[in-house]
Amino acid sequence: MDFNKIYQSRIVTAEEAIHKIQSGMRVFLTGNCSVPQKLVAELVNYAPELQNVEICQALSVGPAEYASPAMEGHLRVNTMFISANIRKAVQEGRADFTPVLLSEFPLLFKQKTLPIDIALIHLSRPDEHGFCSYGVEVGLTKSPAESAKIIIAEVNQQMPRTLGDAFIHISRVHYIVPTDYPIPEMIMSEEGGNELVERIAGFVADLIPDGATMQTGIGAIPDAVLKFLYSKRDLGVHSELFSDGVIDLVEAGVITNARRSIHTGKITAGFLIGSKRLFNWADNNPMLEMHPTEYINDPFIIAQNDRMVAINSAIEVDLTGQVCADSIGPKLYSGVGGQLDFIYGASRSKGGVPIIALPSTTTLRDGTLVSKIVPMLKQGAGVVTSRNHVRYVVTEYGVAELYGKTIRQRAQALINIAHPQFRAEMKAKAKELNYL
Repeated sequence: MDFNKIYQSRIVTAEEAIHKIQSGMRVFLTGNCSVPQKLVAELVNYAPELQNVEICQALSVGPAEYASPAMEGHLRVNTMFISANIRKAVQEGRADFTPVLLSEFPLLFKQKTLPIDIALIHLSRPDEHGFCSYGVEVGLTKSPAESAKIIIAEVNQQMPRTLGDAFIHISRVHYIVPTDYPIPEMIMSEEGGNELVERIAGFVADLIPDGATMQTGIGAIPDAVLKFLYSKRDLGVHSELFSDGVIDLVEAGVITNARRSIHTGKITAGFLIGSKRLFNWADNNPMLEMHPTEYINDPFIIAQNDRMVAINSAIEVDLTGQVCADSIGPKLYSGVGGQLDFIYGASRSKGGVPIIALPSTTTLRDGTLVSKIVPMLKQGAGVVTSRNHVRYVVTEYGVAELYGKTIRQRAQALINIAHPQFRAEMKAKAKELNYL
């Protein structure tokens, strides 16, 4: 088979590719740092000629003109995780949100619950055998893309060739748009140096044993934890995503993956969010294996990692241990993501450490300080991690270990790590609720 001949025969312009989309179709859009820039720009240009096209996605990075008010009636986003660039559209009712565990996100498409007409993806250049890598976004893209009737790909000279279950043969791609531009970057540690975040990270780091395998979620706290791990030995990574901070720990000999019980010697992940340094490091790196999210986030795969540490955050935690992480009351804010997948997986792991880490307070726009440890969740709040799953809750005031504890013991432990300004009020409310 002449792979180069196949490749050349399928090259089209971005305009020609996007014009394959017709009104009423369901289109899958790859996300995170892998959003195909030229295809999306052309889609926005072409949108006025379309009606009722559904764009299915998870988290995306960068501007989202395809979800702007001008797209109403033409394009409508159906997102399974509410990223910052889509949040306003969802909250204003111009875009849809479908709740789903991240481990099950690809299965919505693979099992034809949401059949896909066209997938817009972003690939590396093909190798000598005709295989392209999905690069920085394998987890949430591979299965949905390969379930589509038509696959349209930007093949980017600057997309890293990541290894693992990360490849698609060029013969499976129907239309190819060659590109050559830097992969969009998203720096995870912008809040680096924040004293409060670092206090939380220090408490979290104390819970991580030598030989642990870690999940590091999105946000300042998981990223800050990495800076406190240089005294640890033989750590590993099994995570839906990771960022630049992992590289420093690899180079320092802290992350070796040597004591992992599965994928020994390897970092396993679904997607990468970070800088050009990370993307360059990932290119053809045999230490890194990328896999679809239905594998990476499967709690029963996660649990096979001994000493599995899951680090996730929250919007609120009530005094019984219920964790809200996807809404502010009834107002949709993000999504369940991989939190429950990893919290449950870590809790089933031998020596596992499932952690919810959050600041004890937040400041509202009017300057009001409010507690994130609360007697009861706000009315309409979504419970992402139930009180039955939660084990460790960490704030800048310490660690509350809740596993095997009564409601009375839980309430007292959580009050102890709340901001001092709110403890007396919370104690009184807990007594009123018969928690104390």
